[in-house]
Amino acid sequence: MKITKDLYQSSLALLTDFYQLTMAYAYWKSGKAEQEAVFNLFFRKNPFQGGYTIAAGLDYIIDYCRNFRFDDADLHYLAEMKNADGQLTFEAEFIEYLRDLDFSCDIDAVEEGTVVFPNIPIIRVKGPLIQCQLLETPLLNIVNFQTLIATKASRITLAAKGDSVLEFGLRRAQGIDGALAASRASYIGGCSATSNVMAGKLFGIPVSGTHAHSWIMSFDSELEAFHAYADAFPDKCVFLVDTYDTVNGIKNAIEVGKSLREKGKEMLGIRIDSGDLAYYSNIAREMLDEAGFRNAKIVASNDLDEQIITSLKVQEASIDVWGVGTKLVTAYDQPALGAVYKLAAVKLESGVWEPKVKVSQQSIKINIPGKHGVVRFIKNGKALADMIFLDEAHEERNAYVIIDPNDPTKRKKINVNGLERELLLKPIFRAGEKIYNRPGIKQIRENAQKNLLLFDKAHKRFVNPHIYPVGLEENLYQMRTELVLKMKNYDNEQ
Repeated sequence: MKITKDLYQSSLALLTDFYQLTMAYAYWKSGKAEQEAVFNLFFRKNPFQGGYTIAAGLDYIIDYCRNFRFDDADLHYLAEMKNADGQLTFEAEFIEYLRDLDFSCDIDAVEEGTVVFPNIPIIRVKGPLIQCQLLETPLLNIVNFQTLIATKASRITLAAKGDSVLEFGLRRAQGIDGALAASRASYIGGCSATSNVMAGKLFGIPVSGTHAHSWIMSFDSELEAFHAYADAFPDKCVFLVDTYDTVNGIKNAIEVGKSLREKGKEMLGIRIDSGDLAYYSNIAREMLDEAGFRNAKIVASNDLDEQIITSLKVQEASIDVWGVGTKLVTAYDQPALGAVYKLAAVKLESGVWEPKVKVSQQSIKINIPGKHGVVRFIKNGKALADMIFLDEAHEERNAYVIIDPNDPTKRKKINVNGLERELLLKPIFRAGEKIYNRPGIKQIRENAQKNLLLFDKAHKRFVNPHIYPVGLEENLYQMRTELVLKMKNYDNEQ
């Protein structure tokens, strides 16, 4: 089952910013609608002050593009739009143009679960200018959120050091679609399961959950509630022990666990959702072990994130499974990734590609012009550096120099002999037709874990991570510099 078959089969062409449509109209009006262009989607800083990012959202994008169209209701809405002076916003001929618009772009993208870094194009779109422009907002909407959540999940699972992490964020997520996308991205980032049953159905993610405090409170006693739950789920008993008194709750869980054992069943564990998690988990471990339940797991929840989990690990808390919700699915400490989508080149009537650059007083906001690709150099199973290069003018050499796009004093020479090379941008669409073989969600998750192993732990630490080298190939850097200087001189002459 493809992940979005029930969500994205209807027209979503109007899920866009209004200025995308006004630009589309102006492109059409000026005769530029069919001019070929290249746009790149990338981000400028790793989120959470971290050293890496996990790409996610491509599967949503594939479904969006395959179903891109303006339906009759969309066109009727646009046809009746009026400006402030009461005049129709769009000409009838433009509405008919949109009616016949068929997606025909080439799209290349890094695969989901790939570790990526600032300035690398996560997605490259080539095609008619009007189509490329209309894709900007939905692509950013999808990639910004899912990449952010996948990265947060990856950080949390790294902090857990091999323990299972369960995503429990549905009730705190940003709406229905936000919850579903967050569950999917969290699984890609490393979570073992989700509490979100619809996400389990749509995406094939394992689901997990036991009971809440309300279950306990609905009975006359905690012990009665535990017995009733054990009768209902004798093979899946994890008891929430902190409704009234945590230590007494552990005792009651042990009592019911012994009753289960007499019936040939085994209590799976307990969950603690409040209080001093380090203190109570260690008490619980001691009590469970003394009672003969050494294999019973201790699950902890309560506003956890990578920082709190790291602290609990340092305190040697006896926690086996981590339930993480709000701070994961809302990316609590950074609400947006900040990815952007920039025009990089247009094709002239002569057939020559003309690179385009946005000039800024801030070097970080100067985009990388031209149609370019990305190669990752790997040595002895470890990623060495990523090089951004001009795709159509690339020359194979024995050595390259890469230059940091924001600081020309940061350079790295790469002798490629003996190195593996991986081209990060994979072909997804050609002339509007999908040619990419979509992996399943479990394979994407496994690939993300393998991809992380390519990088030194210094790049993955939470505080002051070591910066992984990403640079422009010398020719691309020189072209960009000359283009920026040319545009600045032009501005000065005005």
